[in-house]
Amino acid sequence: MPESITGLERLRSFIAIATRLASPQALAQTPELATAFADLVGHDDWLPEACTVPHPQYYRQYLLHCDPLERFSLVSFVWGPGQFTPVHDHEVWGYVGMLRGAEINQRYVRAADGRLAPAGEPTTLRPGDVERLSPAEGDIHRVSNAYPDQVSISVHLYGGNIGAVSRHVFDVETGQAKPFVSGYSSATLPNLWDRSAAVRAALG
Repeated sequence: MPESITGLERLRSFIAIATRLASPQALAQTPELATAFADLVGHDDWLPEACTVPHPQYYRQYLLHCDPLERFSLVSFVWGPGQFTPVHDHEVWGYVGMLRGAEINQRYVRAADGRLAPAGEPTTLRPGDVERLSPAEGDIHRVSNAYPDQVSISVHLYGGNIGAVSRHVFDVETGQAKPFVSGYSSATLPNLWDRSAAVRAALG
């Protein structure tokens, strides 16, 4: 995207790219989508302020956009100090991009006895970093804010309406899975489509 693009125009442009690329099979594998998503999270000038507000106890999941056919959704995750997820999966592909602060990702694999074991060392995402998720490659993990004293924000792109996807949380000691549906923290969406100020300015 041109460097002159800022604010909601940047978000609107990314959504247009993802919509053009969307198909049931191809979207997750499209290099153009990965490049566009990395460019989006590589700039911190577009996330609406209302989608950056933490909760004192729980991480928040704000829906930024859902494709009308639910082929993809874009979400901001806001982590208060020290907040973390349960161990969970996704059931759809995804990209995670760090916008502010940092988060720690610990992946898990199922051991021979059925319990879940850490899959290697945890990794840390910092602003501009992007990580890919795929059920086919194993997508069970726990995510936590890397900071005990500040807010962190990541942006997630999923291959479905993630707030309505039936997924699982896991008991690490037993490996037992429990179904859950995350929903969203917000009841409204950012207004991406009010371009009236730019059109008026162009009219002189």
